[in-house]
Amino acid sequence: MLTSKSIIIIGAGIGGLSAARIFAQRGADVTVLEQAEAITEVGAGLQISPNGFAVLDAMGLGERVARCSVQAEAVSLRDYRKGEVLRMPVNTDAPGAYHFLHRADLIELLAEGAREVGVKIRLLQRAVSVDPGTPATVHLANGARLSADLVIGADGLHSVVRPLLTPTPKPFFTGQVAWRAIVPNTTGQPNEVRLFMGPHRHVVLYPLRGGHFLNVVAVQERKSWVEEGWSIKADADDLRRDFADFEPQVQAVLAQIGKVHQWGLFRHKVAQVWHRPGVAMLGDAAHPTLPFMAQGANMALEDAWVLGDSVGRSNDLDAALAKYQQRRYARVCRVIEAANGNAWKYHLAFAPLRFVAHLGLRLMGRMSAGRIQRQFDWLYNHDVTRDP
Repeated sequence: MLTSKSIIIIGAGIGGLSAARIFAQRGADVTVLEQAEAITEVGAGLQISPNGFAVLDAMGLGERVARCSVQAEAVSLRDYRKGEVLRMPVNTDAPGAYHFLHRADLIELLAEGAREVGVKIRLLQRAVSVDPGTPATVHLANGARLSADLVIGADGLHSVVRPLLTPTPKPFFTGQVAWRAIVPNTTGQPNEVRLFMGPHRHVVLYPLRGGHFLNVVAVQERKSWVEEGWSIKADADDLRRDFADFEPQVQAVLAQIGKVHQWGLFRHKVAQVWHRPGVAMLGDAAHPTLPFMAQGANMALEDAWVLGDSVGRSNDLDAALAKYQQRRYARVCRVIEAANGNAWKYHLAFAPLRFVAHLGLRLMGRMSAGRIQRQFDWLYNHDVTRDP
């Protein structure tokens, strides 16, 4: 129990709010600092796989998450013009299963869950630097200084904590950009992920909010891109033009898009050091990941649990923070490498190669779709809440 510890968390995203509840449940005095004027999230969907759901359930939020999500029934890999290539049913009876949520719904649920265990969430608080030590000190843009036994950077790609802990090399552009939007589910897509694979491009669709809406993600290869960010407004007509040769189902979805955002996909190195005396970081601050395994939110959830568990088990904070990184480092590296390696598989441009690859997937699916799924048991079936 951490009844004598004070914790400051920078960032009220999925990782930060989860860590806040986890630490507060162990008795810590927790304050979350958020620079925005309200806890909101730009509209987008996310996928919570069983490994992430295990954390939410252990936090006591599993039933609430299940009520506001759509439970996945299958993953369908499809050629961009010729229909389904491989169908992989999802075991809906498995613990945690696989859930689709609107990101804003999960953020709201986590904020409510943090406040109900006594977490203080302070808005319009922009952290500009952190001094490690015993205690550690956060410097705010308004000139105020706040101190705590532990300061956690859950502040994403542009973290103010990461440069303090480790060298931060410039990220490099992967040669891919992505669009995201949410539209009404007028095409009646069932409760499954549909991934349409085309030359140099792919589109992902899955339902949200009781199946009434669809989350749309489209990825395209491109030679150059300048800005890295999640909320760059884009022109939906450009998206429709660039994917105009995809099958009619995709066209019907893209035709509904009004507001759309776009971002460049950049690859970052996993931080070599995640902690110093009185300071640690989690989630994208430590290890940003490309979206090709849908694990960004799930890794943040796992980090939050392992950090809280490691600190809660030890009277030596420095040793606990070292243990936290030790427990997480190899796993996040493996997840990130898996995501890095997935994009090319969706974007085969040489028609004969694409034909052979898709034929192989069809044959494997007929023989044993389960074998394909089991290759990721190491990811989805891992439960950090049971990991010593």
